[in-house]
Amino acid sequence: MELKAGVLTVSDRSSRGQREDLSGPALTQEIRELGWTVKRTDVVPDEREPIKTLLRAWADQDGLDVILTTGGTGFSPRDITPEATRAVMDKPAPGLAEAMRAASLKITSHAMLSRAEAGIRGNTLIVNLPGSPRAALENFAVIAPVIPHAVELLRDEQSAEDGHRTID
Repeated sequence: MELKAGVLTVSDRSSRGQREDLSGPALTQEIRELGWTVKRTDVVPDEREPIKTLLRAWADQDGLDVILTTGGTGFSPRDITPEATRAVMDKPAPGLAEAMRAASLKITSHAMLSRAEAGIRGNTLIVNLPGSPRAALENFAVIAPVIPHAVELLRDEQSAEDGHRTID
């Protein structure tokens, strides 16, 4: 299955060139290793409007299957990625964020401080990941196995029903 992805890094310092973005490129490499196509990458500051604008454009105009954001999911006053994501979602997909937090809690108690969201806009899945490269990759590894099936469901493909249990 061809899967088109975008990676959006949310970071004030990286957007100003004061700190190298390590999470976005790490996620991009991981996505490509899965055989998916990375169609869009960008870095924006921790501000609602730039985040919302790109999420809408990538979902509505660029037709991406999945958008991964990295950064802005914690308790800092500038961390607003979940709020910006919720503002553009048509439907929440809480199981993804719950699974990431549950798996992360096995690694660090700080996982309970994550405010990451996951949801659907049109036919696009949007998932917030942590800002650190290591945590972003760990969280992505938790959800990556189900993303192709999620995309099949969002595309309303007949193959999405394959493998579902039926009651005899």
